[in-house]
Amino acid sequence: MAASEENSALFPIFILTIMALPLVPYTIMKLCRAASRKTKSIHCQCSECTRSGKYRRSIFKRISNFSTCSNLTLVLLWVVMIILVYYIKHISQEIQIFEPFSILGLESGASDSEIKKAYRRLSIQYHPDKNPDPEAHKYFVEFISKAYQALTDPISRENYEKYGHPDGRQGFQMGIALPQFLLNFDGATGGILLLWIVGVCILLPLVIAVVYLSKSAKYTGNYVMHQTLSTYYYFMKPSLAPSKVMDVFIKAAEFMEIPVRRTDNEPLQKLFMLVRSELNLDLKNIKQEQAKFWKQHPSLVKTELLIQAQLTRESATLSPTLLGDFRRVLELSPRLLEELMKMAVIPRTSQGHGWLRPAIGVVELSQCIIQAVPLSAKKAAGGSPEGIAPFLQLPHFSETVIKKIARKKVRTFQDLSDMPLLGRAELLTQTAGFSSAEIQDVEMVLEMMPSITMEVTCETEGEEGIQEGDIVTVQAWVTLTRTNGLIGALPHAPYYPFLKEENFWFLLADAVSNNVWFSQKISFMDEAAAIAAASKAIEDMKEGSGASVKETSVAVREAVDKVKAGSRLVMGKLQAPAEGNYNLSCFCLCDSWIGCDKKINLKVKVMKRTRAGSRGGPVADEGPILEDGVEEEEEDEGVEYDDYESEYSEDDADEQKTNKKGAVANGKAYNKGIENRSSSESSGTDEE
Repeated sequence: MAASEENSALFPIFILTIMALPLVPYTIMKLCRAASRKTKSIHCQCSECTRSGKYRRSIFKRISNFSTCSNLTLVLLWVVMIILVYYIKHISQEIQIFEPFSILGLESGASDSEIKKAYRRLSIQYHPDKNPDPEAHKYFVEFISKAYQALTDPISRENYEKYGHPDGRQGFQMGIALPQFLLNFDGATGGILLLWIVGVCILLPLVIAVVYLSKSAKYTGNYVMHQTLSTYYYFMKPSLAPSKVMDVFIKAAEFMEIPVRRTDNEPLQKLFMLVRSELNLDLKNIKQEQAKFWKQHPSLVKTELLIQAQLTRESATLSPTLLGDFRRVLELSPRLLEELMKMAVIPRTSQGHGWLRPAIGVVELSQCIIQAVPLSAKKAAGGSPEGIAPFLQLPHFSETVIKKIARKKVRTFQDLSDMPLLGRAELLTQTAGFSSAEIQDVEMVLEMMPSITMEVTCETEGEEGIQEGDIVTVQAWVTLTRTNGLIGALPHAPYYPFLKEENFWFLLADAVSNNVWFSQKISFMDEAAAIAAASKAIEDMKEGSGASVKETSVAVREAVDKVKAGSRLVMGKLQAPAEGNYNLSCFCLCDSWIGCDKKINLKVKVMKRTRAGSRGGPVADEGPILEDGVEEEEEDEGVEYDDYESEYSEDDADEQKTNKKGAVANGKAYNKGIENRSSSESSGTDEE
């Protein structure tokens, strides 16, 4: 019985050990991550972003940031461990080791007379005839009497002095560190043990499996419903105009789950009147168009109106219930737009190409939602291919301010950003009436805006030239720079209520045929992941080409230095098409900033495959493998962006406008063409 009680006392120690093994290393890892975070601010410091409250470190926001599921679970486990430590310490004090001399209050080696004298003294104090207390009686019988017997019996005393126990040498004992009631199989405790085994070993894993499978069956790895992906795949069309992307975007199953209340009718009617000009309604038949709009599914109507409230910055007019739905729509938008982008560039044609026009429309919609700029503001106007949209993302800018500075021959966003600091400050002060604080806000945002450069090559590894059917390696170094020196940063987005990281999409496309040959997402936030991905890609490429270990290490070292300097490696493979000359375009599109996209041209010549399969030297009558052209600056950035609605239009006349832009020689494109400001954030080597 004593052994079982001792095993039962060891059960808390066993539980404490099992909990501490994973909990202590995990806690240390979390603390190290928190300590290694950069203290340098990577978000916009302008007054509008500060006023939005997104980055305010109030006590409530700190608590909300801390009170995540993993953090709360971690704290709860540590509380349980502290309770176990206290309990173990408490029971260890209760468990007393049998020490006869200590019980009798004597020192080791006391004589028989001293032992008898101490026994008589304690008997007067604890004997049942002298002390009626039950605890005194128990102590006298279990401790005092046994201690006296152990020391007065010669054999017992000799065993104690020699082996530390009155019964002599003790053998090795093994037990199970479980509570006593679980070790007693008699009566009702047997049923309790059976229920415990069934619950822990069968029911608990079954419940966890059911919950996990039900959730995984409904959502993808990006927490987007499978039904949403099916809907996006079905409604995505190659001729989808950018203005029509909204109609596909709002059909997500997540938006359909947002409740539609009767009390929302009146606020939605008022919101409709405020954003009606942005709904692409035919003004000649406005009544029929309005009736047609309200006949749609109520969830579609509500979602589109809430998104238009963000684009037109009319969220202040929403009721409290609609404001909650409004925040939910904006919270879901980034990941839904990312999946919509994947549905646009996913291979659809027989050659495995995606579609360029809807992909650009998805990025433009994402830019407008993050910056709270109407889609109509992107229509070309006043000599600017992107309209007034880039201006509206700057703090304190409005259409009135844009018209005023246009009279001073500052008609494009590039004109404003290229001005010297003093000249820009003078223009905004005298023309727009900006104060010094407002000018400082504008300068902060301009310093945050990224600038993108690209170096792109397309070649067949280990061979000269590209023949039809070859596996072509696309390699691009995308470099991001900012005036303030940051690489990874959060965009200026005071009207978007959540933290949003910059994401970029690299597209290698044929604008004439509307085909995307290759696409990849890029991130500039996680430098460690970018270094690991670039190192592995360069190492694999060098090993495949038969380079030596020294050459491989040098190439990897150069790639790491480039990543640390703000570059990201984009690498992938595609199959060479049929013989011919191809004028391709390389896009780097940002989903957060307007006017920061980059585009360069790339000329590739694909030769006819040789009869014997030899890959060396040119084929007769084919001329040089690749054209020996010279880089030319793109003369007109807006040829393909003349009109928001007609970009990559279905009309043949519009499709023929995609010629003569920035020639690039020998399948290599370097950044000498148009340079729009651009933003950063995506992992340099995530292949779709």
